[in-house]
Amino acid sequence: MNQLRDNLKKLGLSPNHIFQLVKDSIGEDLAGGEDITSVATISSSQVSTADFTTRAAGVVSGLHVVAAVLEYCGVTHYEVLVDEGATVSAGKVLISVQGNTQKILLAERTALNFLSHLSGISTLTSKWVGEVAGTKCQIRDTRKTTPGLRSLEKFATRMGGAVNHRQSLSESALIKDNHIAAVGGITAAFNAIKKMYPGKLIEIEVDSLEQLKEALGLKPDLILLDNMSVKICEEAVAITAGSVKLEASGGLTIENAKAYANTGVDYLAVGALTHSSPVLDIGLDFRKGK
Repeated sequence: MNQLRDNLKKLGLSPNHIFQLVKDSIGEDLAGGEDITSVATISSSQVSTADFTTRAAGVVSGLHVVAAVLEYCGVTHYEVLVDEGATVSAGKVLISVQGNTQKILLAERTALNFLSHLSGISTLTSKWVGEVAGTKCQIRDTRKTTPGLRSLEKFATRMGGAVNHRQSLSESALIKDNHIAAVGGITAAFNAIKKMYPGKLIEIEVDSLEQLKEALGLKPDLILLDNMSVKICEEAVAITAGSVKLEASGGLTIENAKAYANTGVDYLAVGALTHSSPVLDIGLDFRKGK
């Protein structure tokens, strides 16, 4: 368990948070009872060997979360065979495990839920990253994450090659259209934040070149170009002339990612990485005769 804690910390994950997620997930699966199918059909002393294996090619992440599930369920003999963020082909064995058959089966679905979901995010992210390769633009995630899973999902985007946007509302300020409407303007919102939180980074969302010019005068750390066309993003880059980093968001697809990246913006903010990624098909297979 200590080694697992160290591994999770090295990956930028909180062991306590992961262990609590695992505990809650297994608790949800058992609902206060036991696995009646396994208990009724399998001897409590039976031992098996099994492999977590990809059914499709992709980028894998969440392997050490699977380790946490296995250890919580009492399966301590396992081997993680690939690195987090590895690109793998179909049929690749990711983790081999040996232990009590009932306990392996108890861990199976929760482990696969985490592993398939996170690997799906990493796989989709890697595709976006590949689309903008050769430009200075980087892919960034958003806060459009599954409640309770943000740190894991943002970990998965990192493993796919993206960079993280803010983890929380308290980390930095992002002045959006509703803030602007509520307070009465960009300048008023910016000055209020600067006064109350002078050490925090401030990003301003703009939806027109007129707003961009106002925002530039405030010298924020970043400006978000919201739902602007490729042509207008090009104009925004020219107006900004490198004085502040620019992030494009809204209307982005993997098909037009390269065009937006070529405008010269620094980031593409892609909510789809976490809210619309399909799972990567991964299964748990028992070895015959073992």
